[in-house]
Amino acid sequence: MSDVATSEGLEWATARGMGALAEKMGIEFTEFSIERSVGTMPVEGNTQPVGLLHGGAYVVLGESLGSMSANLHAGPGRLAVGVDINATHTRSATSGIVTGVCTPIHLGRSIAVHEIVVTDDQGRRCSTIRITNMIKDAPKAP
Repeated sequence: MSDVATSEGLEWATARGMGALAEKMGIEFTEFSIERSVGTMPVEGNTQPVGLLHGGAYVVLGESLGSMSANLHAGPGRLAVGVDINATHTRSATSGIVTGVCTPIHLGRSIAVHEIVVTDDQGRRCSTIRITNMIKDAPKAP
């Protein structure tokens, strides 16, 4: 993957915006291309009552990366929308940041499937997320 592909992807993602929820949770994209996207999220502010990163927060990070990656793949005039997501949490993060790395499993004309691996500051896998997006024509502007 070239730096040009990553910088163009980051420019595209920045121009599109991540949405209010991702921004509220402190998600930041650090690398963005069709082949690989990376984002980070702070644990602080996204925990459950016992101080662990909330399982839903992992899923928000995964869906943000996977849906945005699918939309980049879909291209102009097309739109990717999530139709299925699942997550398996295998470790709990309690501080620092977590990093999600999103890679495609399948990039088709009508379906895109991505895997997002979320790790803690020590590089230990905390959650594995799979998202499927349906790709369709974008609605026509009124």
